[in-house]
Amino acid sequence: MLLMASSDPLPPLPRLQAFESAARLGSFTAAARELGSTQSAISQHIKQLEVELGTPLFQRVHRGVQLTRAGNEVARWASEGLGILTEGYRRARQPRRHQCITLSADYALGTYWLLPRLRHFRQHHPELDVRLVTAQHSVSPDEGDVDIGLLFGNGFTMSEPTRLLFPEVVVPVCSPALLERHPDIEHWWQLPLLELEAEDHPPWFDWQRLFTALDLPAVPGEPELIFNNYTLLLQAALSGQGVSIGWSPFVEPLLENHSLLALSDKAVQSDRGYQIVFPSNRSLSPQVSQFIDWLIQEGEATQREQSLEQSLNPD
Repeated sequence: MLLMASSDPLPPLPRLQAFESAARLGSFTAAARELGSTQSAISQHIKQLEVELGTPLFQRVHRGVQLTRAGNEVARWASEGLGILTEGYRRARQPRRHQCITLSADYALGTYWLLPRLRHFRQHHPELDVRLVTAQHSVSPDEGDVDIGLLFGNGFTMSEPTRLLFPEVVVPVCSPALLERHPDIEHWWQLPLLELEAEDHPPWFDWQRLFTALDLPAVPGEPELIFNNYTLLLQAALSGQGVSIGWSPFVEPLLENHSLLALSDKAVQSDRGYQIVFPSNRSLSPQVSQFIDWLIQEGEATQREQSLEQSLNPD
């Protein structure tokens, strides 16, 4: 695509319109009718354009006009340029049909919690579009071009304003097939462990923290497999390759259909969780505020389910 330098003169739009119409219709008279002008005015515009370009654009022939070689070249870019300009102007004048909300989330939250719920939100709010930006480490509104961030951590330590979506609640899980292949294993922690890759001090439960929280009389062994993506880690657990830390509510559907089994009667909770992160340097639009209200409602429903699960599995 050619870019015009800021110092370049703009093409004379009325002359280009007169030329493009005459070239397309093959007649000055027909161009005059299309543009609501006169034949002499169209002829004058084209003569001025030919002077400015320094070349004839039409040959005057019997009963009409015919494009010269230069005229054919100019007609191509004039038609393309005016078409782009017209379409851009039409779109600019046309109000946006939908307001778009952009939010950031990690793969696990986007896949296992957010996407199943978005369908219901869109059913009740068809006028709002949601653009989901996913990455292993999501960004906050102050860091990226997003309206809302859904980040994992402790809200009290974050620099931006936050609201808890739901806390971190975990339990070790594995597939029934893994237990069937190891019938002589006395304790589940002797099975192969699967780990989510992180920095030296991850903000979420790792095996060392989970063993401590569960008061296990052992230390975790070296993980058999390490993943940088929780979705892949769960797939490995489902295929019987090892024991995974199961984060609530991501694993609930898999526990309910018995694709995975909980290996402890005790689910443990930390002081961390998924936070709704607000921009600190700009106000929220009514549409974004509406979406945040919906997120809060869904998060509160998830928290009630987590509390119920823990009450059914007391220490």
